[in-house]
Amino acid sequence: MKITIIFPRYPFSERSPVLPPILEYLAALTLQADPSAEVELIDANKTPVNPAELNTDLVAVSTMTVTASWAYRFADECRLRGLRVVMGGIHPTILPGEAAGHADAVVIGEAESVWPELLADAKAGKLKGIYRGRKMPLDGIPVPYDSDLKRDYRFRAFFTMRGCPYSCRFCSVPGVYGKSIRCRPVHEVAAEIESRAGKIWFNGDDNIWGGDIKRNLQLFEELAQVPKKRWYGFGDLKTVQGNDGDRLLAAAGRSGLFSVMAGWESNSEAGLRHFGAAGKQGTARVEAIKRIQSHGIYVVLFVVVGGRYDDIESFKRTLEIADSLNVGIHPILLMPLPGTELFEEYRDYLLPGQGWEHYTGINAVFEHPDPKMSVFRREEEYHRLRRELYSLRRVAKRICRIPQKGFPATHLLSFMKEIGMHLEMKKAHHAWQKKSLHM
Repeated sequence: MKITIIFPRYPFSERSPVLPPILEYLAALTLQADPSAEVELIDANKTPVNPAELNTDLVAVSTMTVTASWAYRFADECRLRGLRVVMGGIHPTILPGEAAGHADAVVIGEAESVWPELLADAKAGKLKGIYRGRKMPLDGIPVPYDSDLKRDYRFRAFFTMRGCPYSCRFCSVPGVYGKSIRCRPVHEVAAEIESRAGKIWFNGDDNIWGGDIKRNLQLFEELAQVPKKRWYGFGDLKTVQGNDGDRLLAAAGRSGLFSVMAGWESNSEAGLRHFGAAGKQGTARVEAIKRIQSHGIYVVLFVVVGGRYDDIESFKRTLEIADSLNVGIHPILLMPLPGTELFEEYRDYLLPGQGWEHYTGINAVFEHPDPKMSVFRREEEYHRLRRELYSLRRVAKRICRIPQKGFPATHLLSFMKEIGMHLEMKKAHHAWQKKSLHM
């Protein structure tokens, strides 16, 4: 049986340098369940894909909210041509009824517990409509398939744990993966990184040092034994404020961590409470950032702007934070995602006619009570903020202020990452200018 695994096309011009991990991971799961299977991997962002030209027994599409519109259109066309389609990923998990209208089968939740059964049913021509994955221990996860796709990307992504104990109202992770953290065995992670990661890799965990600190210290020390590789990932600001903070950061640095992305979320205490995000910030988030920086690790903050409680000055305040703390900032226009408390709060204010392709973090998707915060003005201020944040002058200034402890790797790799953002930002702004002519 031949299975074609598709990663859907993004609806924006910016492209990630990271190979979509679901492609090689689902391929590995497939071959673990059925070694005789033939697997084809396609990232629609890199390779044009035409359903009429597919020669396969099963099309598997993993989608998130922002790619759902494309995925549904593609799946519909596949089915019109007689191809069987299975859909999975975080969006179909949250809205399985919606996804079921475009697929022969939908996987809800994590695939490990149901993928062998689904493949056997597909082989027998007896696909069920719904397959409900269970949350299982993460021992024995197969090493990702080593595909030719790697040549088209700069990095691969890996995960070492699932789940999140925090209850941020904008996040669907606890609802999908659980509020308790499940960890992969340290030796399995280290072996996978050694065999599959290049010189630079991305850690896709929701929190690279949260949860079991003893286990994470062990992981970092084990990774430090792997031939020198550099990596970056997501981390909270609370964990490093504890007594083990410096020990944890020193171990992370030895393991090759050069940059961490952390949720700042809001510039105000009221905003943090509104998001339910105060718990992962701790009581001294500015000091936490300085502590991370002192270990030669570059900090990038996620900041949400343009919410219904924000005013027009929130964009300016975000720029001031970047300058005062010497951090990179990835601003996001508030995007209430399905499956979150925030989505239910904003449901009555969502703009009519907006498909899932607008849920990118660069589009305004809801009404605002302040006349100064029109859809056009919010998007205009967002792109102005990004141009300022990633101007060559500011990028150079931030990189030069990174402590010498991280020299030269942190400086060089962070500069490359920031320049990549500068170039992608220019493309995104150009695309928005074209779109705004019709607004």
